[in-house]
Amino acid sequence: MTLHDPEAVDLAAPDGAGCVPGRSPQVAERIAAAPSDAPSHSASEETPRRAPGPGGITPADPDPDPAATAPAGTAPAPAEPKPKPTPTPRKRSRRPALLTTALVAALLFLALLSAGVGAYDIPLGDVLASVQHHLGLGGAPLDRVGESVLWNVRLPRVVLALLVGASLGCAGALMQGVFGNPLAEPGVIGISAGAAVGAVAAIGLGLSFFGNWTITVCAFVAGLITVGSVYFLSRNGGKTEVVTLILTGIAVNAFAGALIGLFVFFADSGQVNQITFWQLGSLAQATWPKVLAVLPCALAGLLVAPLYSRRLDLLSLGERPARHLGIDVERLRLALILVVALLTAAAVAVAGVITFVGLLVPHLLRMANGPGHRFLVPGSALAGALVLVAGDLAARTLAQPAELPLGVLTALLGSPFFFWLLRRTRRKQGGWA
Repeated sequence: MTLHDPEAVDLAAPDGAGCVPGRSPQVAERIAAAPSDAPSHSASEETPRRAPGPGGITPADPDPDPAATAPAGTAPAPAEPKPKPTPTPRKRSRRPALLTTALVAALLFLALLSAGVGAYDIPLGDVLASVQHHLGLGGAPLDRVGESVLWNVRLPRVVLALLVGASLGCAGALMQGVFGNPLAEPGVIGISAGAAVGAVAAIGLGLSFFGNWTITVCAFVAGLITVGSVYFLSRNGGKTEVVTLILTGIAVNAFAGALIGLFVFFADSGQVNQITFWQLGSLAQATWPKVLAVLPCALAGLLVAPLYSRRLDLLSLGERPARHLGIDVERLRLALILVVALLTAAAVAVAGVITFVGLLVPHLLRMANGPGHRFLVPGSALAGALVLVAGDLAARTLAQPAELPLGVLTALLGSPFFFWLLRRTRRKQGGWA
């Protein structure tokens, strides 16, 4: 005897026929009396209905599969490959070009303004006319006093401010890239003071074996020794620590100050005045021979520095990734240390110790354009020149007829910025304890 499920229904049987055993006739009659025009469930209705999108609009169904819609017994046509979207060319930012144009325009205007403003005022139009006359482009010369003041006093000072500011700004950008540290700067970590020791030693000992180049050579050698000492003393475990770098700078500055004080003790009155000039920093003794003496060193460093921009970008990823990308890290550091020493010595040899220019300028440019060295290195040279020309103009005019030391003025403006930067770096690193 076959057992049947009492709930099963033979749907294949005609209406009213083939009642399942065990079911009452009334249930069979109700099944047979069901409306025959009830909608049949097709395959399309068995698929879940899409929910209406925003606004009550139901999204369109995706394209059907060609294999499913092809007639039975026929092979589906091969699907045509969809064309690949053409990549949109990446637009290069115009910000570096705009910043460079703005810096050059501001530098030219400020240089011309600085050449005319002072105890003997020369209008800006007369300055332009005199410059055009000397370049053979027309214009007209000034009177005898005006020509002497412009070409023998003002323009050498402006050109020297351009060279010194560009050297300090570029040296600061290179040092921050080499050390991988935003607090590195020739004045903060003692390189400017070390180079000043070489210049003061040449003055105090009366050295003249290289003629006009003696002070520059002595400053370069002392700056090279100082930057090498700072580099090796501040490294720990293959990296440069912030605390070690700052403490090394404090020690180097103290030692350099002691040596300068020792030379002052043994110097005569004339040498004391010269040594005081190196300690405070000033462009008051600018002459064309001094410009020509420092020009080769400054130009050599400024022309070589941008060639290392791409390698500095790779070094900023870390020493190990830079080595994997083919960068000889130690050789790169050694070359850039030499360039930094050359630029710092060129600045210190003619202007004395001027601090915080190499710290402030690269950070302002990073805030404006980011950390890329392709713009940062030459941009720091332009911005450093702009800052020092403006600082020298302020030093000459704020306390007329007296003149403020330029190094004192930059220290007064740069110290609060350095304090803010120190707290910001400490907060980012979560403390140095």
